[in-house]
Amino acid sequence: MNMSPSGWLVSHRPLFVGVAAVGPLAACAVLALVRDSVANTNAALGLVLLVVAAAATGIRSAGLVAALSSAVWFDFFLTEPYNQFTITDRADIETAVLLMVVGAGVAEIALWGRRQQARASREQGYLDGVLRTAATVGAGQSSIESLVEHVSEQIVELLQIDRCRFDRGDGPVLAAIDSDGAVSYNGHPVDLRRLGLPTDTEIALAVRSGGVVYGRFLLTAATSVVRPSPEQLRVAAALASQVGAALATNTNASATGRPSTIS
Repeated sequence: MNMSPSGWLVSHRPLFVGVAAVGPLAACAVLALVRDSVANTNAALGLVLLVVAAAATGIRSAGLVAALSSAVWFDFFLTEPYNQFTITDRADIETAVLLMVVGAGVAEIALWGRRQQARASREQGYLDGVLRTAATVGAGQSSIESLVEHVSEQIVELLQIDRCRFDRGDGPVLAAIDSDGAVSYNGHPVDLRRLGLPTDTEIALAVRSGGVVYGRFLLTAATSVVRPSPEQLRVAAALASQVGAALATNTNASATGRPSTIS
């Protein structure tokens, strides 16, 4: 199975943190050989580049470790008294502090940027899923059974749950997801961030079109606590609505005796 770049980075987190710690040490040791001809401010700018490189991985600890390591080894190798963790010159003190502050700030900005990028990618993925399903319904080339199976698989993948099955019944349920993505349990709202999806019962997601309910998806999230975002739940509701539209079309066609576009 192929692993995404972000997944590969996370799986190798210790390696990147270690490199982030050792990189500034090696750089400062080399700069110490020519410290008489290189201004400390220029050396500090070079160390900031190392911090930026570490932060660009999206691993907060790597960026912070690189910033701390840069400040420590800048003090040890490049400020008087040399080879001691002591700074006597005020300008060098300010440079070391700024190196730490700027490095930590860059790490946070880089992490925020990667999160925004990941969020945009997820949202595009959600949209693509809905559009693919809508195209399937619009093309009329899929049976109701295959469409339901396709949407069930999408919901399982989207919400990271154990199972999703379609049910035409309308029996009582303890937990439900409404069209806005809100989750209720026994009639009370569920705090998903704190509790996650209910694990002790199936969760109903109504399949409706034009205000008419044609069935429901019953979701199972029993083996682990999952905390889907409101956006994910709304996408799941949108996918269920696509099935509702297909069922409505099929029902209307059957009632009028016309050939159904979706068999």
